[in-house]
This record gives sequence, C-alpha cells and structure tokens, in this order.
Amino acid sequence: MGNRGMEDLIPLINKLQDAFSSIGQSCNLDLPQIAVVGGQSAGKSSVLENFVGRDFLPRGSGIVTRRPLILQLVNNKAEYAEFLHCKGKKFVDFEEVRLEIEAETERITGSNKGISPIPINLRVYSPNVLNLTLIDLPGMTKVAVGDQPVDIEHQIRDMLLQFITKESCLILAVTPANTDLANSDALKIAKEVDPQGMRTIGVITKLDLMDEGTDAKDILENKLLPLRRGYIGVVNRSQKDIDGKKDIRAALAAERKFFLSHPAYRHIAERMGTPHLQKTLNQQLTNHIRDTLPGLRSKLQSQLLSLEKEVEEYKNFRPDDPTRKTKALLQMVQQFGVDFEKCIEGSGDQVDTNELSGGAKINRIFHERFPFELIKIVFDEKELRREISHAIKNVHGVRTGLFTPDLAFEAIVKKQIVKLKTPCLKCIDLVIQELINTVRQCTNKLNSYPRLREETERIVTTYVREREGKTKDQVLLLIDIELAYINTNHEDFIGFANAQQRNTAANKKRAIPNQVIRKGWLTLNISIMKGGSKEYWFVLTAESLSWYKDEEEKEKKYMLPLDNLKLRDVEKGFMSTKHVFGIFNTEQRNVYKDLRQVELACDSQEDVDSWKASFLRAGVYPEKDQTENEEAAPADTFSMDPQLERQVETIRNLVDSYIGIINKSIRDLMPKTIMHLMINSAKDFIHSELLAYLYSSGDQANLMEESADQAQRRDEMLRMYHALKEALHIIGDITVNTISTPVPPPVNDSWIPEVR
Repeated sequence: MGNRGMEDLIPLINKLQDAFSSIGQSCNLDLPQIAVVGGQSAGKSSVLENFVGRDFLPRGSGIVTRRPLILQLVNNKAEYAEFLHCKGKKFVDFEEVRLEIEAETERITGSNKGISPIPINLRVYSPNVLNLTLIDLPGMTKVAVGDQPVDIEHQIRDMLLQFITKESCLILAVTPANTDLANSDALKIAKEVDPQGMRTIGVITKLDLMDEGTDAKDILENKLLPLRRGYIGVVNRSQKDIDGKKDIRAALAAERKFFLSHPAYRHIAERMGTPHLQKTLNQQLTNHIRDTLPGLRSKLQSQLLSLEKEVEEYKNFRPDDPTRKTKALLQMVQQFGVDFEKCIEGSGDQVDTNELSGGAKINRIFHERFPFELIKIVFDEKELRREISHAIKNVHGVRTGLFTPDLAFEAIVKKQIVKLKTPCLKCIDLVIQELINTVRQCTNKLNSYPRLREETERIVTTYVREREGKTKDQVLLLIDIELAYINTNHEDFIGFANAQQRNTAANKKRAIPNQVIRKGWLTLNISIMKGGSKEYWFVLTAESLSWYKDEEEKEKKYMLPLDNLKLRDVEKGFMSTKHVFGIFNTEQRNVYKDLRQVELACDSQEDVDSWKASFLRAGVYPEKDQTENEEAAPADTFSMDPQLERQVETIRNLVDSYIGIINKSIRDLMPKTIMHLMINSAKDFIHSELLAYLYSSGDQANLMEESADQAQRRDEMLRMYHALKEALHIIGDITVNTISTPVPPPVNDSWIPEVR
C-alpha cells in the first residue's frame, strides 16, 4: 500500500476527528473521510458489518440509521469497540454495541423515527480490518412514515449534503443490483456535488438477488453506465441469514465462492467482494489524505498560530500549584489597578469608541452637570428680591433706614451659600456611582475567578463608600468656611459704590456675539398636524439658536434669538424613548410659528444635561418653580418705595457679584476635592493596599478557585492545542512519495439524471 509513514495517515485523521469531536468543534478543518450514501435498505449497514466481520448495527424496516455514525476501523491484534461518548469503556460483545447505538440514537432523536445531524463516534479495533474511516448516513427516503416529520426527505438530503459537499469527503454510493441503476438516488446526489466523478466510488449490492438470466456484468466492467472510479460488487447476507445468525466469515466465504463460480463475474472475481472493497477504500482514502495533506498542514498551522497566544498562559498550568495561584493573584490585582487607572485617567491604547469611559463621564459631571445644578439653584429673581426686601426691613426694624444695611447683604449671601450644599452632595453621589460602575467594569476581567472578583468588588466598593463620608464632610467644611467670613475685600467683588451704578442690563451681559457654543442633532417635537417630529442640525451661538436640514448648514430652517428665553423640563410622551426639554419666552410670545414653547428631544438624559449646560453658557437659564403663589404674596413685597427699591437693587448686585465669586471658587475646588479625597485615594488603595486586604479576607485557595466555565475553556483549548501540535508532528514525519494509483481518466456519465 505504500510506506509505513503513509499507513499512519488514517489513524492520524482518526485522532484529529476524536480530538475535535470531543471538544464539540471541527476546528474548521475538513478532515478526509468516506461517506456512505444510498437509499433505504440498499445494504449500506451490511457492507460496513462485512468490513468488521461482526453484527453490530441496528436493523429493522424503514429508517434505522437516524444519526450519522462515524465508524473508525483500526487494525489491531485485540478485538473490541469504543464509543467517544463512553470514554474508557471497552465493548467486547458487539450485541452491546448495537444496543448502545440504539440507546444513543434515541437519546437525541427520541423514538419517533426522527433524525439528527449530531454524529455518534464508534471506533472498532480488530485484526480483520484495514485502517478506514467511514460515515454511515441515514438512507434516502421519499415518504414520511408514522410520526416522522413531513419534510423527512429534505432533512435527510440536507444532512447528506453537509458531509458530501466537502472536497475532502470520498462518496461511497451504494445501489442494489435489483433496481434500475439509472435512477439511483446515491449516484444522483453524488453527481450533484462531484460532477467530475473524482470522489465517487460505486458499490453494487444484492447481486445474488437479480432475476434469473440477468446479471450486472456490463455495469461492473464499467461499460454500461460508466463511473470514473468504477464499481465494486458485493454480496451481503440475506435477511434470512441475518435472522439465522449466519457467521459473517462464512458469508464472506460464500461471497467469494459466488463471484468465482458465477459465469458472468468469475473473470473479474479478484476485483469484486468485500475484502477488495475494503482494500480499495483503504488505498483511495490514503491517497486522498495524501493529496489533501499540504492544505491540511497549512490549515493546522494557521489554527495553531491563532491559539498560540491564548494558550501561552496555560502551557505549564498545574491547577494545584500554590505558586501559580499566588502569581495569578498578583497579576490579576496588578492588571485590575492598571485597568482602573486607564478608565479614570484615559489611555491612548485600546480606546473605546462605543461609549464614554468612567473618567470621561466624571469629567462631564464636573464641568457640565455640576455647573448646571449650581446655576439652577442661584437664579430665582423674584424670590431673591423678596428675600432682600424682607431682610432690609427686618434689619431696620421700626426705624426707616437711610443706608443700605451690611447685615441684610450678609444674611442673603449666607442663605444663598447654604443652598450650594445640595448640588455639591449630588455631584459627589454622581461621581461615586460612576466610580462603582468603573470598578465593576474593570472586575469583568476577573471572571475566571468568581470569588476573587466578588471580594475585589466588595473591598474596593466598601473603600469608596468610606471615602464618600470623608469627601462629603470636606465639601460641607468648604461651604462652612465660606459662611464663616464674608470677604467683601475680595479683588473680584464690585463693592457698594459700583453696585449702585451697575444696572441689570450690564449684569446680564452675554458672551461674545456669534460665538458658536454647541452643534449637534436634536429632534424638534411638533404635532402631526403641523408637520410632525423631525431631526435637525442645531447650532447654538451666544445670541441665537438656529437649525438646519443637515450638518452641511446650507439650508437654514429657522433662527431663534435667545432674548427672554428660558428652559423647562418636559415629561417624555407615552411610548417615547427620547428625553425632552422645552424652550419658552418669558414674555408669553410665540417662540416658533404659533408655538409658545419649542420641545427638543435627545436620545439620553446625559445629552439633555449637556445641552442645558450649553444653554447656560449662552445665558439661557432654567425656569424656577414658584413655591409661593404670586397673587397670594403679601402686597408690601411689591409696593416698595423708591429708596427701598434702590437698596434692594444694590444688595441684589452685591449678592450677584459675591455669589459669582463663591460659585467660581466652588466650581474650581469641588473637582479638586473629589479627585484628591476619593479618586486618587481609591487609585492608591488599589495599588498599595488591595492585595493585603485580599490576603486577609480568607483562604487564598478558595479565593483563586476557577470558575467551571474557565476550567472547561482552558481544558478545551489545551486539548485543541495539543491535538493540533501532535497532528502537525505526525504530518511532519510522513513522506508523501508513496506509490499510488493515478486518478482514472474521465468517463461519460451523462446517463446519471440531473437533480431538478
């Protein structure tokens, strides 16, 4: 058959098949094999039993083979069988093999004659076989029987095509001699996938059952209905022989006698029969493997290369080695620290383009959300003027004051400063939430060790919560410090003289005209009657809000001046996923067309907050909820004499100036305080103390216990890696200059009808 190296080829493919089947994947390699196809009761199973010399396949009427059976025949001194799904169990009694095939078939397909493409792997060791790998496939049928699915014909056809379409698969087309060969289902489907006939070998069964006076001589001589690789005739046992438990060895002797004694076949008897078929298939499969070796080798090498990196950390893996666990713990904690820092500080490598990282979200809280919350609290004009008026009157008491009282200014300023506590604490809460989310995100890489992940998350989250209290105390202390001394000598404070000269218009001076503050897509919510909601490209400048058809900004739809505009929250509509805010005119004028309010919608609340912060920069502030009904307000609040009005205006300007200084200071100090006391502190804790906490939290062996998924994944990967490596090693040892039969010349096989 060739040299010793070539004889190792079929067992090599068997090893690969086992390695890849046991880990539930084919490694994307089409391994060379022989698929047995034919109609129901064509004698496929009998041919395979004759190869083995034992009765081991299920029998009966109708569809018996309901799952592909990958049969690996291995030449061996001892005779026994093994199933891949019953590892380590050797079957010496072949009756047990049949029962196991039936039980395993029913386990997947049930007892209703349904089929499944999941193969059963059976390996038979015997001195009577040559190395061969065959796949016994369900017989082709036309009609559903009993409670079979109505599309059973298409199901079987699809399953067959799954196997025989692959170029690496040889097709053993089995056809009984007592039917019309021209209508053979097996040859028809073989021609469909192998039009050149390079992979198809014809097998004619039931030659002994042909009508008297007829024979298949012309067919077997490849004259009548030629196939490129020709036909081999076999004679299987009859149903009577099988029922009578006729020995297969005796049947093979009877087959030999049949060919030698039959006048039509005796001249070709040496090329007929089961032993010759087995030998031919062994030769063909070996040659086929040799032809596909170069492609197989390159595929194996590319697979190995892709696995190399992942397997690197597992190569010298010993699950119970304590040094490995210590090393893994150190590496995991170190990696967690690096990932956490990258998430917070930003990193040039592996930039996430799908969503904002923890650090970027915290930046938005510091510079968009927090300033917006501050402005929202401070600006409540009528309420503030009312409070100033009450303060001035209460300071003077029964007397009528000639001068603007300092105490009134201090009382109002302190009241405004106290209001800063709420947004400051809210800012800390938002940052903490982001920090905890970042910790969770970074612990995802510790999934291999569930206990370690759980403990790391618990320890770091507990630490962040501890720092929360200290940070909040420090921020409240900052505000208390501001309350302790009102510094009217501050260089940015306008003082009494300037406050009296300053008017409201100057106070509301805006940013540089035409300065673009923000651009982006927003949905303009309008009722269906007026055109319906539509997305536009919005451009916000210091003086106006314009919207265009698209970002090219060529087709302007509208321009809205920002004078007298304010923002208000709008509840999102029923079934709507968008978040909405409104713009309206404080003087009750139409804002756009005949609308008193324009509603703008964003995809997320974050976008809404960001747009609101941009409007603040443009001088458009949020509306205030009036806690008191204006009509029910005391009359003396509004009926002020001119002197009181001047004093209110003066203090109003002073408060505005001083609160501006405080806001500026708090806006600057808040991020610094949070960074120092919470974020940097958390980073230092992770780098320097987390490991000690993990060691003290419990048994290290439990902590580094792998998840079942990880252990399984590692085992699968190592199995795959070693299988590939071993395969490449064996392939490397094989010399491919074997003596082999050249491919037969093409024949005219137009007699096989095309599949419609």
